[in-house]
This record gives sequence, structure tokens and C-alpha cells, in this order.
Amino acid sequence: MRKELEYLFDHKTLSKSKAKELLVNIAKGTYNPSQLASFLTVFIMRSITVEELEGFRDALLELCLKIDLSEFDTVDLCGTGGDGKDTFNISTISSFIVAGAGIKVAKHGNYGVSSSCGSSNVIQHLGYEFTNDEDKLKRQIETAGICFLHAPLFHPAMKNIAPIRKEMGVKTFFNMLGPMVNPSSPKNQLVGVFNLELARLYSYLYQTSGKQYVILHTLDGYDEISLTADFKMITNEGEFLLTPNDLGLRQLKLEDLYGGSTIEAAATVFVKILEGQGTDAQIEVVTANAGMAIHCVKPNISIVDCIEMAKESIISGSALDSLNKLLKNG
Repeated sequence: MRKELEYLFDHKTLSKSKAKELLVNIAKGTYNPSQLASFLTVFIMRSITVEELEGFRDALLELCLKIDLSEFDTVDLCGTGGDGKDTFNISTISSFIVAGAGIKVAKHGNYGVSSSCGSSNVIQHLGYEFTNDEDKLKRQIETAGICFLHAPLFHPAMKNIAPIRKEMGVKTFFNMLGPMVNPSSPKNQLVGVFNLELARLYSYLYQTSGKQYVILHTLDGYDEISLTADFKMITNEGEFLLTPNDLGLRQLKLEDLYGGSTIEAAATVFVKILEGQGTDAQIEVVTANAGMAIHCVKPNISIVDCIEMAKESIISGSALDSLNKLLKNG
């Protein structure tokens, strides 16, 4: 990789085909850990290009263990992470609310790298056993309305990079790739990103994906609807700037969304919210994101009405029921 690193250190960018080639070589174990760390660092020091992101994405999708869940017309709710906000697991909790509202969910997730508790950490702590067995995952969707796709089981080629990401402990371009490489290729996707530049890169790539999508970024840095500021929403229909008030909700404070510093604390918050025992702020932020995911699948229903559907999923106990059924059938 020395030649490629020298090329990149000279402020040059990769073509789509070269980016794909390098990631395939990483999967093969061609490079040593120092070279891999240097390679990752390049894209921390400068912005990634759309060609590079597309090439990396195509490589991961080509190498992954694919799973066919197309019969369920699923949605994935997935953020890039890397916003440094240490919120509770908003997108994962929202996924169960969406499932409780009758929308099938194929949630793609992983352990936390740049945060203390990723979606895989909390769902595993609650007793879920990860699987890549297609029949089992289909049964989970049928009974619980949701299945969980633990990224390392579907992207075994990335085992060479995982320990380096963990040691570095900062966001890398793999955070950017996570939402785009769901191995079931859902036709509907709610994606949160950590900055506007990445939102526009995603928009460019999703326009030709055939997906129904909503890309979100709150302007004070969150990779979801945080209700702490205005947020940008990019969909198949265009680009919009919305306020919490536009959703019929109030503006929240940063501290309202803190998720705790341990997996145990995150899991406690997780269950309390699904039980309807969360704070008003916690309930508002998860129903805002769940409502947006419902709107992604059913764009003919207004966002405000979709948020009401999300609230009813919690109030009725359907969201909690989805979690319990998944754990029982996991």
C-alpha cells in the first residue's frame, strides 16, 4: 500500500474503481495494521469524495453475506454515529416503535466505536443472540415485526479493520458506510448523518439507489432529529429545513438526550422508554424519529400524523411487545 499512501498524502483522491479495489484488498488481509491505520487517517484529515464513498460502498456490498427480506418491504433506521453527542440509542429504540406501528424493520447495527454504546451493545445486553440465519431472521420479522442484522456477521471481510477502528476510537469512513451497506438492501431507509457535507454525498448516491429515503441532520451536529435545533431533511422529493415546531413538538436541551456512560445505563433507558416510562423529552425525540421513518415508508401520511402513530405504538404497548417478541425468538 506504500504507493497508494504516498499518492493520498500528496492530496490526491481515489477513483471509484481504485477505492473499491483497495477495500477488497483490505478484506483479503493484504495490508499491515500500520498501513491500515494510515489509510483510515487520510479520510479523517480530509473530506471523502463521492467517488471514494461509492467505491467503498460497492466493495462492502459485493463482499457481504446477502440476505433476502424483500417480501416484507422493510425499513432500516440507521445513523452514521460519530456525532460525539453520547445520546441514548435513539434510532434503535425508534426501530421498535416503528415495528410496533406495523411497519417491518430490518435494523442494521454494530458495536459502538466512537460512542460508549452502539445498537449491538445494548440489544445484546438485553439478551438478543446475533444471527445471520435467514430463516430465523424472517421468523423474527413475522413475529416481532423486526430483525437485527449485526454487521460483523454479514461483513466478515471487515474483521481485519475492526480492531484498528476500536483502537483508534474515532469516527472513520466506515461510520459513513454503515447505513449504506445493510445486507438485506431494504427499499426504505431513514439515515442520520453527522454533517451536512455527508448528507449531500448521501443524497447524491441515494438518488440512483431506487430506495425511498429520508436523510437527516440536525444543524447543531446530531445524526438524527434531536429536537435541539432546526434540522435538514433530504428525501426523494427534495431538501427541506424544518423546526421542532413544524413537527408539533418543542425544542429540547442537549442534556435531555444524554444516554449514560455504560451499556447498563443505556439498556435501562432503552427499556424505560419502550415501557412508556421515559421522560417527556425522551418520548418526544424517539417518536419524532420513528414518525419520520413511518413517513418514509408511507409518504402519503403527514409527518405529524406519523408521529402520532409512533406515540400510539408506545402507549398501546406494541413497541415493548416487539422488543419482547424479538428477545423471545432471538
